[in-house]
This record gives sequence, C-alpha cells and structure tokens, in this order.
Amino acid sequence: MKFQLAQINIARLLKPIDHPQIADFVNQLDEINALAERSKGFIWRLKDEDSGNAVGINPYNDPNIIINMSVWQDIDSLKNYVYKSDHVKVFMRRKEWFEKPVKPHMALWWIETNKFPTALDGKQRLEYLDLHGNSPQAFTFSKIYNPVY
Repeated sequence: MKFQLAQINIARLLKPIDHPQIADFVNQLDEINALAERSKGFIWRLKDEDSGNAVGINPYNDPNIIINMSVWQDIDSLKNYVYKSDHVKVFMRRKEWFEKPVKPHMALWWIETNKFPTALDGKQRLEYLDLHGNSPQAFTFSKIYNPVY
C-alpha cells in the first residue's frame, strides 16, 4: 500500500474575513493556492464550491476560524512549499491577520493514496494531537513519523 501526506492548518482571524484588516490576506489566497498547486509534490487541496478555496468550509462553528487542508507526495514537498517558496511572504505576516494559537493549529498524517480527507477528519487529527501529542496518528514537523503499514 502506498501513502501520501495529509496536512491541516487552522487559524483564527483577528477580525471577520470581510474586514479591511484581513483584505490583504484574502487578496493573496488565489495566488498562494495556485503556487501550492504548481509546487512539486502537490496532489490535492480542500476547496469549497463557491470560492475555490476552503474559507467556506468550517467544522468549528466559528466564522473566524479558517482551515487549509492539502495532500502531498511526501514531507519534503510540503516543507519546500511552506518554508522555501513565496508562501513564506504570507506566512511571515500571519500576526497581522491571525490570533496566536493556544492549541495545536497544524497536524500531519499519512493517508492511503487517493483517499482524500474531509474537514472533519482534519479537525479530529488536530484534537488527537492536542490530547496525545505527536504520534503516528497526528504529528508535526518537529517529530515526523513514517507511514504505518
């Protein structure tokens, strides 16, 4: 069986998504999502039907929480996108738009090839990480686990 890497990250906006303070972030979403899709190792990302991004998908019942989920061929592909592409420019400005997280806000886990996760799956992985710490079920870049066969 072959595996791919799933990731979720969430953030709580400082203001509603249509507030002028958040506009610069929102205006960059299409560009950053397109960059991800062009990146080596990218496979899939969660999108709603209206916007082409995931801001309309929210398993948290909090309109200020936004989620991002994607699937990658491997850890290195995701790391290169997050830390070595133009994504870094947006990442470095996160304090302008998002509250500082008090719980895990990003989780990684291995999935079977072409079995894409739902937003609820991602939420459950974040909750598992919060309760149990890094494990094969949900981990972070700080302690990476290999797929469990």
